[in-house]
Amino acid sequence: MKKIIAFLLVLFSLTSFSQRKYKKEFSFSNDNDLYISLSQDRYYTNGMFFTYRFLSNLSNKKVEKKIYELQIGHRMYTPFKATVQTRGQQDRPFASYLFGAFGINYFFKKSSILKNSLEIGIIGPAALGRELQDFIHDIYGFRKAIGWKYQIKNAFALNFNTSFTKPLLKNKSKYYDLNWTNKATLGTVFTNISSGFYGRIGLKPLQNLVNSIAFNSNLNNNNSKFNNEIESFIYIRPMVNYILYDATIQGSFLNKNSPITYPVTPIVFSTEIGIRFTANRFNLGYTVHYHTKKLKSIQVPQGNFYGNIQINYQFN
Repeated sequence: MKKIIAFLLVLFSLTSFSQRKYKKEFSFSNDNDLYISLSQDRYYTNGMFFTYRFLSNLSNKKVEKKIYELQIGHRMYTPFKATVQTRGQQDRPFASYLFGAFGINYFFKKSSILKNSLEIGIIGPAALGRELQDFIHDIYGFRKAIGWKYQIKNAFALNFNTSFTKPLLKNKSKYYDLNWTNKATLGTVFTNISSGFYGRIGLKPLQNLVNSIAFNSNLNNNNSKFNNEIESFIYIRPMVNYILYDATIQGSFLNKNSPITYPVTPIVFSTEIGIRFTANRFNLGYTVHYHTKKLKSIQVPQGNFYGNIQINYQFN
């Protein structure tokens, strides 16, 4: 009990700071099923994203903030076990996707959010999925993956992403809200549309959507009417996704020589449940992701989980 009290006191001291303004941010986000199970290592098995954001000196009657975003990302996929030895055991293809992205995010004064980004990269062996997984497995002492020789073949990657979020419900005490969120992706790796809700339950009063770590909108300069405030909340994001195309499952239409491919399942339900909080210049998060079956393979279970950790650092 004493250890729990000590931890809460440390956490409170970290999140208690005077009003500040930071206009730049570096973040690291990592998806991995090891964050929910030390024995699970399957399907979307790892994602790493390094992102730099900075606030534009925008002056606009409709736009509260305009934030630019530069990102380097890597996603990696395997069958139910990375150590499968035969083609017949692979219930989904090995695949990896390496990309760089540039995004422009608009945070409107009516609290709605529009985000657009363009990704350019490579899918296939050139994305170095096998090498990265061997490195990760060496760290944890796991066996090296075997089946990467059957992975999705090399192809150029170009993807455009857009999302729009608007508030639906917010109580007067600001301890909970509900927001409608929509996403669309079009490109040579992913093509899909999604719609759902983003709900927050505050452990303290919630910040406006245009100034919250929930949407990476809490960057401010001396011209901003907002400050980088203390935040702490639990959130849930259920979504319905319509999948038109997924090159990590079907292989790229730009290179049809991939040895193992599957058709996609068009309708996928997904949910995120997580916690986010500030700690001085940092904001941190942990999330559990769930999604239903994404491809038409008899061996694949009806649902899958993985975890995410996020660390953001703000500065001027």
